[in-house]
Amino acid sequence: MLSDVIEYLICPKCGSGLTMGDGVVSCGDGHSYDVARQGYVNLMPGTPKGSALGDTAAMVDARAEFLRRGHYSALARSVSDEAARTAHDMPDGCVVDVGAGTGYYLTEILDSLPERFGLALDASKYSARRAARCHERAGAVVCDAWQMLPIRSGAATLVVNVFAPRNAVEVHRILGPEGHLVVVTPTTDHLGSLVNALDLVTVDELKEERLEEKLGGRFRLVRRTPIEFLMSLGHPDVEALVAMGPSAWHTDRGEIRSRIAALPDPVEGTASVALSVYEPH
Repeated sequence: MLSDVIEYLICPKCGSGLTMGDGVVSCGDGHSYDVARQGYVNLMPGTPKGSALGDTAAMVDARAEFLRRGHYSALARSVSDEAARTAHDMPDGCVVDVGAGTGYYLTEILDSLPERFGLALDASKYSARRAARCHERAGAVVCDAWQMLPIRSGAATLVVNVFAPRNAVEVHRILGPEGHLVVVTPTTDHLGSLVNALDLVTVDELKEERLEEKLGGRFRLVRRTPIEFLMSLGHPDVEALVAMGPSAWHTDRGEIRSRIAALPDPVEGTASVALSVYEPH
């Protein structure tokens, strides 16, 4: 719940600590933010009321359905195992999932770390609505990963980033000196057969190099583990997979459905990612 993690949050306007009130979060300087009825708080400064950033409602619904069917459960287990290995004996601090989506991975992590509380950060209010209810020890916040994160400096013992943007400066600031950053990125082989058949957005061949460029000045790579697993996907699964990712912004739904109809049912797809662990300099 949000009240369990309020101690880790700061005001996005002045940087002061926040406290919970009756349906509102506020700081000592008089800035206040309404808590949505779903339980999350929007701490994105300057966002016009009613505007929507990040993933759309349709994208979030597609992601929730795809993940509910268990296709990425092997990846979730790998992330939670790494989190437990990394943060088990670390000093006090919360787990922060930057670009948390529905809170799917954060849920697995908190189950493996029963003494920790978690914060799900995402730019999409539709994601935050779901993440606010993902776990009894989690709170959800709408914010922009490219701006100042509304979290106290050094408050996190573990920052997780799965298929999401990462701001090295801010992640370094909120991470404790003995904390770790866990990043999951797709390789160029990720969903390769489906990408080719459906003409989806491809993974940058220099993605790993760009990741090191962004993080190298503030983080040291501890280890990197390749993860691959085969998935059997029915046509509804494939449609959800396309609708939940970056290709949703660049494809016509009717055309994608026609291409999917021409595939075998079910069709095999291979998930191929790199799980990287970093520590701050």
